[in-house]
Amino acid sequence: MTATDTTLDAGALPDFTKGTVNLASARLGARGLSATDEFFAPLERMLEDAPARFLPDVYDDNGKWMDGWESRRKRVEGHDVAVIRLAMPGRIFGFDVDTSFFTGNYPPHCRIEAAFIADWEPLDDTQWVEVLAKSPLGPSAHHYFAASGEGIWTHIRLHIFPDGGVARLRVFGAAFFDWDKVGPTEEVDLAYIYNGAKSLAWSDAHYGHPDQMLGPGRGINMGDGWETARRRGPGHDWAIIKLGAPGIISRVVVDTAHFKGNYPDSCALFGAYLPDHSDSFADAELAASVQWTPILARQKLQMDHIHEFSGETLQLDGPVTHVRFAMHPDGGVSRLRLFGHKA
Repeated sequence: MTATDTTLDAGALPDFTKGTVNLASARLGARGLSATDEFFAPLERMLEDAPARFLPDVYDDNGKWMDGWESRRKRVEGHDVAVIRLAMPGRIFGFDVDTSFFTGNYPPHCRIEAAFIADWEPLDDTQWVEVLAKSPLGPSAHHYFAASGEGIWTHIRLHIFPDGGVARLRVFGAAFFDWDKVGPTEEVDLAYIYNGAKSLAWSDAHYGHPDQMLGPGRGINMGDGWETARRRGPGHDWAIIKLGAPGIISRVVVDTAHFKGNYPDSCALFGAYLPDHSDSFADAELAASVQWTPILARQKLQMDHIHEFSGETLQLDGPVTHVRFAMHPDGGVSRLRLFGHKA
């Protein structure tokens, strides 16, 4: 086996990947429930968020160490199947079945089904719906497929024919949250990824994607947050976030947990009410977002600290659907919480 560079430029990604969340992200809570065979590599590796690696001289008791899910060579009839619980209920727009570094041991075909399971654990009578028909795969490559059908799903079932290895599986979609269950005065995090919030555009994400700011809990380490490269010129870094639902923000929390020598000097927050806007921003719209209505004037930040802003510190009491979070000049933020109530 030889390593192959499978890096793709962001501009080459299909449209269905844009403005989406990876519902199969292990970091967000997706997990493999079962597989017919995990002899060479466990199912859980296929859900890792970092790109697959190739370690040329690493072997274990069963053979070559591979970064992904890999079954043994099948000597009987049938094919291998894996069941995955998604990180959150959601709509599925497409997939990346990534066979990076699987060259002579990739599956020639795959097929994907989905199900909605209210109690999160599949039963023998679970009704599975095909969302990707049997499709061809090749060696050491990203394979992008649009999903078919409509629905809210909690689980997927990946079939590989007849056996082999998949380095990473990405499930591009949107989190589903039932906002009808939220009362008009109930405080909720409008920027929580499980509530449907997502990042749509950003200036830089060299060390960490802005979606990581919207994740659960506090950051577990410095790699669990949005962090940009060191800025060597003028300007500052920013990210545009679509809220889970239109809402009125009453409390802002900026957490710089684990960021000590690289936290931003200061931050600011702006908002816009764009209920009919698509998830794609043209360059002119991005430039115009600098003029969005201020919510939080520029505030100094500290290292490794939870900063909370509320009351008269917040300048906007009207509804917003999108926010522009700015950090000056660069650095890392672990979590951004935008508490309020739905509009």
